[in-house]
Amino acid sequence: MVIDWNAFTPWSALAGGLLIGLAAAMFALLNGRIAGISGVVGGLVRPVWGDAAWRVAFVAGLIGAPLVYLLFAALPTPQIDAGFGTLVVAGLLVGAGSRYGAGCTSGHGICGLSRLSPRSLVATAMFMGAGFVTVFAARHVFGF
Repeated sequence: MVIDWNAFTPWSALAGGLLIGLAAAMFALLNGRIAGISGVVGGLVRPVWGDAAWRVAFVAGLIGAPLVYLLFAALPTPQIDAGFGTLVVAGLLVGAGSRYGAGCTSGHGICGLSRLSPRSLVATAMFMGAGFVTVFAARHVFGF
């Protein structure tokens, strides 16, 4: 995916970040739960009686938000330079990393860091470090 730096403004990024933070804070305050996507979706794979409805609503909101956006503007078309196989392997690796790291970037990076969780600080540092190394290796070592 490539960012068009000529059209980039920090205002949309700032607004998006504020909305994500507000949503995570409201979710925690009103429900007493962390808005970690891997945990929410993982709870749908092995549902507990009486615990699935809010998870389905959460995922429906994630899917429905772009549809609401389409009522007002066209979604930007992403440019993805990786092949299907690469995307599948990358998705599986992210899923495995989320499982081994006991959470994903939304759970640790947004919710955990805002709660000053040391475990989330370590997990987020590992996510970011692994991402930096992966991008460097993919571009400069393997030539992707």
